[in-house]
Amino acid sequence: IVFNTWKPMWVVLLEDGIEFYKKKSDNNPKGMIPLKGSTLTSPCQDFGKRMFVLKITTTKQQDHFFQAAYLEERDAWVRDIKKAIKCIEGGQKFARKSTRRSIRLPETIDLGALYLSMKDPEKGIKELNLEKDKKVFNHCFTGSGVIDWLVSNKLVRNRQEGLMISASLLSEGYLQPASDLSKNAADGIAENPFLDNPDAFYYFPDSGFFCEENSSDDDIILKEEFRGIIIKQGCLLKQGHRRKNWKVRKFILREDPAYLHYYDPAGGEDPLGAIHLRGCVVTSVESNPDGKKSDEENLFEIITADEVHYYMQAATAKERTEWIKAIQVASRTGK
Repeated sequence: IVFNTWKPMWVVLLEDGIEFYKKKSDNNPKGMIPLKGSTLTSPCQDFGKRMFVLKITTTKQQDHFFQAAYLEERDAWVRDIKKAIKCIEGGQKFARKSTRRSIRLPETIDLGALYLSMKDPEKGIKELNLEKDKKVFNHCFTGSGVIDWLVSNKLVRNRQEGLMISASLLSEGYLQPASDLSKNAADGIAENPFLDNPDAFYYFPDSGFFCEENSSDDDIILKEEFRGIIIKQGCLLKQGHRRKNWKVRKFILREDPAYLHYYDPAGGEDPLGAIHLRGCVVTSVESNPDGKKSDEENLFEIITADEVHYYMQAATAKERTEWIKAIQVASRTGK
């Protein structure tokens, strides 16, 4: 479902503003939002429960709203936009991709290859569950641990050089700040946004990181559902269990653990329901057994390990096939 007032755009953050394009390949932007004197609001609740919205208010009191696809994407944009605004206020130049140049990092450093080495299950950086200020940070590691690893593997000559490379990994998105201390450093305009500090926590963007605070057992179980990496999302028709009526729902598919959460497409950060996919069976269906829907094309069925049946309808045969394949892959992975 696409709402008239919400359209997908290709968005580019510059040092003094935000340009947005109808599509990535366009040469000329549809518009530009100046950041000087602007304020950023996130999370933004101006649209009820629409998910992952941020608002930029310019000096002329014009409001611009953007909706990210998921929480981590919104938070990454918020960090960079805040940093750009701070740089403008401080008379400094912001360029998210300029870390390599500004700290004179050798051009021979392959950050992508280094990132893969850091994630190696045997020889890489060990992901830990760390506690700080009554919060538990899952699947993360310390800033000093990153520098220790770089030094011990002889990838850098000293801790200062390790700090430079770590800052570049952070700037390029290979590392993400987890704790308040590391987030504040990344958001600031200090010379180095990465901290060689045992109290500064970081995580890999696709690690399943999550933070829990004074949680009950039920809360922990619920948060486990959202640890998995998002592998597919989109809108489908779903048949209700009780009334057997059909409604459009936004679905988000995660793996390890494998869950399919569904939401009100008009917004809402909390899911209306969750389907645990581990051990499920998913197949295409030629006709709805209840026979209450005339347009019965592109139906498919999920039968969970507990033998709960869910009926969905895709817009096209291709889309149905894509969903079935993605769910089959997820059902074989994780918990």
